Amino acid sequence: MSHHTPSRHLPDTDREVDTAAADPADDGTEPAAVTEEAASAETEPRDSSDTATDVAAPATAQKHGRWRGWRAWRGWRARHPGAARALSVGTTVLAGALVVVALLLPNRIERIEFASFVRIPAEGVLLAGLLLALPPRPRRIMAVVSGLFLGLVTVLKFVDMGFYQVLARPFDLVLDWILIENATDFLRETFGRTGQVLAVIGVIVLFVAVLVLTTLAVVRLTNLMVRHRPVAARTTLILGTAWITCMTLGVQIGTVPIATKGNAEFLGNRVEQVRAGLRDARVFQKQAAVDAFAKTPPDQLLTGLRGKDVLFTFIESYGRVAIDDPAMAKQTDAVLKEGTTSLKAAGFESRSGWLQSPVTGAGSWLAHSTFLSGLWIKNQQRYRSLTTSDRMTLTKYFGKTGAWRTVGIVPGVRRAWPEGKYFGLDHIYDSEHLGYHGPYFSWTPVPDQFSMEAFQRLEHGKKDREPIMAEIILASSHNPWSPIAHMIDWEDLGDGSVFHRIKKEGTNPTEVWKDPEKVRTEYRKAIEYSIRSLTEWVERYGDEDTVLVFLGDHQPVPTVTAGDTGKDVPVTIVAHDKKVLDRVADWGWSDGLKPAPDAPRWGMDKFRDRFMTAYGPQG
Repeated sequence: MSHHTPSRHLPDTDREVDTAAADPADDGTEPAAVTEEAASAETEPRDSSDTATDVAAPATAQKHGRWRGWRAWRGWRARHPGAARALSVGTTVLAGALVVVALLLPNRIERIEFASFVRIPAEGVLLAGLLLALPPRPRRIMAVVSGLFLGLVTVLKFVDMGFYQVLARPFDLVLDWILIENATDFLRETFGRTGQVLAVIGVIVLFVAVLVLTTLAVVRLTNLMVRHRPVAARTTLILGTAWITCMTLGVQIGTVPIATKGNAEFLGNRVEQVRAGLRDARVFQKQAAVDAFAKTPPDQLLTGLRGKDVLFTFIESYGRVAIDDPAMAKQTDAVLKEGTTSLKAAGFESRSGWLQSPVTGAGSWLAHSTFLSGLWIKNQQRYRSLTTSDRMTLTKYFGKTGAWRTVGIVPGVRRAWPEGKYFGLDHIYDSEHLGYHGPYFSWTPVPDQFSMEAFQRLEHGKKDREPIMAEIILASSHNPWSPIAHMIDWEDLGDGSVFHRIKKEGTNPTEVWKDPEKVRTEYRKAIEYSIRSLTEWVERYGDEDTVLVFLGDHQPVPTVTAGDTGKDVPVTIVAHDKKVLDRVADWGWSDGLKPAPDAPRWGMDKFRDRFMTAYGPQG
């Protein structure tokens, strides 16, 4: 095998001799073919600075001790030409495969199939044509920029996959950056500090690797096309013609079209998403300015609930899937029927309907603020705008009357929560102030049964107190649903130390999440535990002045919903006083804790005004 050794005395004529062209093993071509390509390349103009660089490069490399290593590599190729050629061919094939995968990779896991990677990407054909048409220096720059950009698009697709798996929507380039911190916190609280650090390092390494590898791959393929310009030009023309033909005729493999412009559409959607995010702030400001009760005198607010203890309780991830999914319906239905019967025996009646949450999978705080503010809080930008405004929430209106002490039981809060002041609560009990001395259950700091008992001990059970309005957030049904607590005798709760034993008896989240069916089973059990914690508390401590409104904040992650894209959550009102439920008789809600399939369905943002209207002065 002949080898080309760079001469130390180059002719003065400007010309381009690609480094790879002088290296026959770089793409696996036969030596004769490479030599011919290199010779033909001499007729192509070359920038004088490139020549100077080529002259200086060997000397510089030798000066720094690198020239010897380069010669050793050339020597190894001379001794093992077959292995060198195989290595070069393999590297080129891998580079081509990487670029094809990056161009054709969907941004959703469920769309990844064999047919996805045998399509013709319009962007790839156009890029190949452009690279072949450009002069040497712009071509090199374009190859590097294109590789980096393709890497960034690929990274964004991976991020989308994660968001679809958790939130059933793509990543928002304007509004979702804050969720990265929330995600790392979730990893730490679920898998520990070590798991969090390893996951973050893994993501960073993957990000850098994708950028570097796609850039190197595009550069290598560009050099290969230049060395085989006639073949590359014909191939590009054939692929372009095939793309137009397949697009015109709508040729498909199954349901997947062969001709695709998916990356252009993907980026177009992102541009529109950014524009919509920037416009949304102005739209939300106008919506927030409208409040039907802003000028209502305090003595005319919530008159139908005066003297009652009103509890607004959110059950984490309690979505419609828990009631409708055949794999869960039987067990959940039994728990709801048992709760309905037990509450009725204790003198309580209940009505249930459906609300549509603004989020799914995660983002509980967005759902909570939607429910309480009467505004559609669908993203972090709206949440920040809301919590820095003077918009009145349902909890604030209770406080405005002066007829209730307003408290929050928020066991999921474990650090400073400045937004809590916005909701107008007189006192907030977070995870550090409930008197709990037991273990975390993965993400969940305090089991629901203990949270309800703490509410009784700290507020509801006090003698000679004023009526209470409480916002209570039950966190045991929070992802990852493993391990979970189970109901014990209320007298045995103590300071929560008993839960150390209960946690040891539970499942391991790492093992559970290897099997989607196990995840669904643990989710169902967690929902059952949350419902029982709440209904048993009402049976044990509720009285004729107790009014309970409980609801789910959002549907669980897609692993649990198994393809269901709905955002419905159950909502229920429980009361001992019949007059309380008479006020909402015209809502058409179902009797009991389980809403009928055809029960009314409202947007979660509609509840505040309907509730305040129903319990305001009657005409």
